[in-house]
Amino acid sequence: MESTSDHLGLSKHGGAMEAYRPLPLLYFSLMLIWFLLASSWTFNTFKNRRFQTNKLQWALSSVPLIKVLQLALAFLFWYSCFHLQICSLWLSFGVYVTGILFQTATFVSFILVSHGYCITCERLSLHERRTTAALGCVFYLTLVGYRASLPYFWVLLVINYLILFYIIFHHVAENLVFLREQLHFIDDEDINSMHDAIYTKYIMFKKFQGAMQILAVAELAVLINMDNSLDNYWLRLLLREWAQFCIFLYVGWTFRSQYFTPRFSIMPTLKHKGERKMPPIYRIEMNAETFDDFKCNAWHIGVATSQNGTSEDSVVVVIQHPMQDS
Repeated sequence: MESTSDHLGLSKHGGAMEAYRPLPLLYFSLMLIWFLLASSWTFNTFKNRRFQTNKLQWALSSVPLIKVLQLALAFLFWYSCFHLQICSLWLSFGVYVTGILFQTATFVSFILVSHGYCITCERLSLHERRTTAALGCVFYLTLVGYRASLPYFWVLLVINYLILFYIIFHHVAENLVFLREQLHFIDDEDINSMHDAIYTKYIMFKKFQGAMQILAVAELAVLINMDNSLDNYWLRLLLREWAQFCIFLYVGWTFRSQYFTPRFSIMPTLKHKGERKMPPIYRIEMNAETFDDFKCNAWHIGVATSQNGTSEDSVVVVIQHPMQDS
């Protein structure tokens, strides 16, 4: 979204102000839509928290919350300009900062998904966390320079977009290859109990890949469109905001908190470089009394474990609850 402060100098002219006349209603309507999304997202994540073994949904929830704050500040700024004849510089600065934070948080969350965070691995490695944080900081600073109309920062922004999309598509492709290999292994070994879980993850990444392709085209169209005229400014703004909402809604719906297929949470703690293979799966059956008394902190249901902390001898322990007689 274009910074509100980019057009403060035009607020003194009546013709320019008329071009912004629909903005208070537009921002208020968008704020309500994003607020409904953020509220339903938070409620659904909390309601279905017992089905989840990860924090991905909570990390993604920060994006609509930041967007609601940005739209609320934008609404207050334009409403005070038209109805109170007070264009607050602090509100304009708040819109400027939260808009940059929203774009940064969006791409950071997409990078987390592309890494397979809480989908193909429980957590990111130290190197992956540092790389993601560094990319987020560089992207944030580049956006600050671009919104401030500093010379040549649009070139740096294009380079940042290319790097971010390359990283996202590269990691998504790696995870798709890995999941495809797992499906072939499962078919060869006739492990039908794991097929649905792996296939669900594969479909989620395919949907995410398609959403990122649409996002790349949309961001490219925004960068190419250098039209700063005031004609139909509100309409161009509405199209950009609606595109952002639809893309994030699609990604959020794909990775929402829900009851996934059984054994979906079976995954290694960290991704390992090189060839990745399916760990051996052992099934342990026990009677109801033994299961009720089973207490061992070294074992976790459906979580990769290791005796000496290395990945070579890691196994996945799956304990099946004994069927109760009716």
